[in-house]
Amino acid sequence: MEKIRPRTLSGFMELLPARQVQMERFMQVLRETYALYGFTPLDTPIIEAAEVLLAKGGGETEKQIYRFEKGDSDLALRFDLTVPLAKYVAMNYGTLSFPFRRFQIGKVYRGERAQRGRFREFYQADIDVIGDGALDVVNEAEIPAVIYRTFTALGLKKFVIHVNNRKILNGFYAMQGLTEKAGDVMRTVDKLEKIGPEKVREILVDDFAVAPAQADAVLAFIGIRGSNARVLEALEQYRGQNELFDKGLEELHTVTRYLGAFGVPEDHFSVDLTIARGLDYYTGTVYETILPDHPEIGSICSGGRYDNLAEYYTDRQLPGVGISIGVSRLFFILEEQGMLSDEGVTAPADVLVIPMTDRLDEAAAAATALRKAGVRTQLYAEKKKFKAKIGYADKLGIPYVIFLGEDEIAAGMVTCKDMAAGAQQTLPLDALIPLLKTGLAQKNAGTVICEK
Repeated sequence: MEKIRPRTLSGFMELLPARQVQMERFMQVLRETYALYGFTPLDTPIIEAAEVLLAKGGGETEKQIYRFEKGDSDLALRFDLTVPLAKYVAMNYGTLSFPFRRFQIGKVYRGERAQRGRFREFYQADIDVIGDGALDVVNEAEIPAVIYRTFTALGLKKFVIHVNNRKILNGFYAMQGLTEKAGDVMRTVDKLEKIGPEKVREILVDDFAVAPAQADAVLAFIGIRGSNARVLEALEQYRGQNELFDKGLEELHTVTRYLGAFGVPEDHFSVDLTIARGLDYYTGTVYETILPDHPEIGSICSGGRYDNLAEYYTDRQLPGVGISIGVSRLFFILEEQGMLSDEGVTAPADVLVIPMTDRLDEAAAAATALRKAGVRTQLYAEKKKFKAKIGYADKLGIPYVIFLGEDEIAAGMVTCKDMAAGAQQTLPLDALIPLLKTGLAQKNAGTVICEK
């Protein structure tokens, strides 16, 4: 029989066991942090009716979605976690309590060209707060606190949460008579870091027929820099010229004022007037989180405020605010940058019990006692030479090995070897368990990310 060559499709991630453990730890930090802020876990189907997922379809979404037929059903794989959330809230509106706070970590699918750090199947981690008819702006101030605590818990230290407000941008462009061209202007401005202000000005004037004076005004506006207080002070010169701008400025003042109370240090957030995001989606505060030492990575967490989550499924006004982390992409890039920590136990077990006799019942009883104590334990029952047994533990990185021979059984003892230190001791199992727990706690004290 001809053998089929085993292969993984391009754009799909598979990890070896040690890296998979790190990924699980990564996602566990996210779950624990989100839960601290009162977000409930949510899981929605990977497969939905195509018409549900494509309610707001068109453009790139139509091109990238994985769509197929099963019998008479027109089905599709979810391409993000926001559309399924919108469906869920619309369906369950009568039983949910608002504001509804949910987090979801799950796989999504996009049939785009696979490239470095861009996957066709990848994990996203989202949080959203959904209001019923209204949602206080204070929720927009709490979101950066979640971002800050999440990345701090993962081990990152040098990251900055860039904050802006879409009302400020839309109001400013209205002042300049650029409302109709706002989308083109913002997309051009987004290239500022890559091509510089002169090229941005040239594109605005030559490609989009923006008057030179208007282009200069745009560059002066987005060029406002300095401390958060300095930027907010500079924005005051525009107050009173546009109602929408004034409202956005008030919201930005509120968000920045509350950030300190929510525990976000001043040096970890920055008012940045170049942040636009989702031209046809976000309506208030917007966020992008970047690593200053790794600008090539781009945003590692982004999101913002939107006015109506479920407008395609219900007439109810359901405003919200949320963020998303592309977990697979971020994990891939951190690994590439050598920023994943090698600390912590990545083995499938903390202890390997190796019987040195044919009496496996005592070894099985010892493994059972360790598991009851919460110690992850594997029993090695294969009839191989001692060197192969030790080599198995060493290759997997199992930190402790327990030997049970005739002498240990007769004395009611076990012999335990610390594989890293090489130290070995013989003592009762009950006395060993607290020592194992202390040692494992020390080995697992590190964070997922090791910033260099």
